[in-house]
Amino acid sequence: MADSRQDYLALVDEVTEHDRRYYVDATPTISDLEYDRMAKRLRELEAAHPDWVVEWSPTRRVGHEPISDFPKVERPVAMLSLDNTYGEEDLREFHERVLRGLDGESVVYSIEPKIDGFGIELTYKQGVLALGATRGDGRIGEDVTPNVKCVHGVALRLREPVDIVVRGEIYISKAEFAAINAERVKLGEEPFKNPRNTAAGTIKQMDPREVAKRPMRTILYEVVDGQRYAKGHLASLDYIRRLGLPVSANNSSAADWDTLIGCVHQWQDKRDDLPYEVDGLVIKVDDFAQRQGLGTTSKFPRWAIAYKFPARQVTTILRDLEPNVGRTGAVTPVAVLDPVDVSGTTVSRASVHNYDQVQRLGLGRGDRVLIEKAGEIIPQILGVTEKGPGPAFETPTACPSCGSPLEREEGRVALACPNRLGCPAQQLAAIEFFASRGQMNIDGLGEKVVAQLVSQGLVHDVADIFTLTWEQLDSLERFAEQSAKNLIAAIDKARQAATFSRLLAALGIPHVGGVAAKAIAQRYRRLTALRAAAGAKEHEAFVEELSEIEGIGEIIAIAVDRFLRDPHAAAILDKLGALGIDPEEQVVAIAEGPLTGKTLVVTGTLTQARADIQKRIEQAGGKVAGSVSKKTSYLVAGADTGKTKLEAAQKHGVTVIDEAELEKLLTSS
Repeated sequence: MADSRQDYLALVDEVTEHDRRYYVDATPTISDLEYDRMAKRLRELEAAHPDWVVEWSPTRRVGHEPISDFPKVERPVAMLSLDNTYGEEDLREFHERVLRGLDGESVVYSIEPKIDGFGIELTYKQGVLALGATRGDGRIGEDVTPNVKCVHGVALRLREPVDIVVRGEIYISKAEFAAINAERVKLGEEPFKNPRNTAAGTIKQMDPREVAKRPMRTILYEVVDGQRYAKGHLASLDYIRRLGLPVSANNSSAADWDTLIGCVHQWQDKRDDLPYEVDGLVIKVDDFAQRQGLGTTSKFPRWAIAYKFPARQVTTILRDLEPNVGRTGAVTPVAVLDPVDVSGTTVSRASVHNYDQVQRLGLGRGDRVLIEKAGEIIPQILGVTEKGPGPAFETPTACPSCGSPLEREEGRVALACPNRLGCPAQQLAAIEFFASRGQMNIDGLGEKVVAQLVSQGLVHDVADIFTLTWEQLDSLERFAEQSAKNLIAAIDKARQAATFSRLLAALGIPHVGGVAAKAIAQRYRRLTALRAAAGAKEHEAFVEELSEIEGIGEIIAIAVDRFLRDPHAAAILDKLGALGIDPEEQVVAIAEGPLTGKTLVVTGTLTQARADIQKRIEQAGGKVAGSVSKKTSYLVAGADTGKTKLEAAQKHGVTVIDEAELEKLLTSS
């Protein structure tokens, strides 16, 4: 056994270097037997001298005690999304926009395979891994450092003591994913659906020891503030490769259009040659100075684009069409298919969107249908390639869950069950929604658990959640003692943390989201007060009273009034009241600031979390409303903004701004 700590540190460096050669460079220089002996020696030394152990020891990858939660991390440089293109014409338009933005300067692009994995950001301080954070909403992620340390290829210490932030993808290789599923099938367990979801689910495990059991790897694709280390992007990747970090060996460059499009065509043919799943290419302007000149939109960098490979199409047999009833009552047809492999995943079900689409495609039982994964994710039926022997599917007239006659609301395509509070399928979905993240935030109360509780008769509606006991849960299949205790603790935590606005939004009243719920909660303060106000007035008078609240239009007011007067809803609200679930809403004092007296509506996809934007507007003295009216000062429109709000803004003469313009308003003095 070694006589000194210096011998121990030398062994740490030696094992670490062999890890790099195996997982990063793919060029091992010793046999597995030799490596195992060396690693065993390291573990023995650490067991004998626990005070010698350093955080960057390779043994730290095995995982330690479970984590109670993932702290939030706000990053100074947002992880922006990439705009997508699916064809050569769109890619050419991107190229021409870049040339215009650079005033005719020559441009070199980097071309990188787009790994279908889970985004991660790694921060190193003095060369030692200090933080591993998920992408989150781009600005705010979660600290998953203990789990990231279990990922092969993530260096715990770099070859140089530098401060640097890098980004990449965590993935599971095709071969290792196949081996995982083979083992699960052998044990009688359901196989995982695809490598990406498996990697994402694994990195969010609360127990690092479980993370360490999965063969996850990483490839890094970006150096934050890369201009500090190199003139261009590919040179910055070469730099971090020299530091001992994993970078794709398949990156290339193109200095003109012909080279660029030629490379794209080549990759469409060789995408399957890679050991991991890819769904396209990422094309970036290489020069950092040119990137700075091109800038970004509120959501996307103007200097990069994701070229998505064409969706793969296959045919299979359509066996049945099952009507699925959602939380809002909408009935969606789901196709049951003979299982078929599409882009590496087995597809046996696909959405057909609505029954008008069923009739338009002429779908019938036994038809051979053409399917593809839109955006490589969502299976959809494109059409019929060969008619089968069965009859055509008819549009249902009754709800498959409760038997109520289906209705079609004016202006909507989907059929809907009107029995919102008496339909079992809608109630099941309502309970899942009530407990979900962003509503009551009850950890551990997901789809499968809710279904089990409902099937066992322990939960009939959202109020019953608060009557659950540890003894009831502990007696159920799949519930261990600790998981039962964790769920009860999560329910108690939700009870204590609830506000009236959060409770109101979680009840799933049509059209009532977080903004509308907060406006109503600020007026009435408690659920009992809101119900009393409804009970004291006739329908028209109460709707008028609600409509007087800034940001609450007639549609929302009518929906709230109907909900409060519904007998099923009243019974649930009575149970909540009897259980003491009647949280108070604190009155928010109106701050003074650049937006004092202004009302804003925020819509579309933004780089910051909607709740964070709302908080900043309120801190600046403004108010946030859920719908556009003549009282609205600004409509903040992100990507994918719907026509309805834009048309309302035009009708009322409301100024439409983007996220960058909002930022100027927030920071103006």
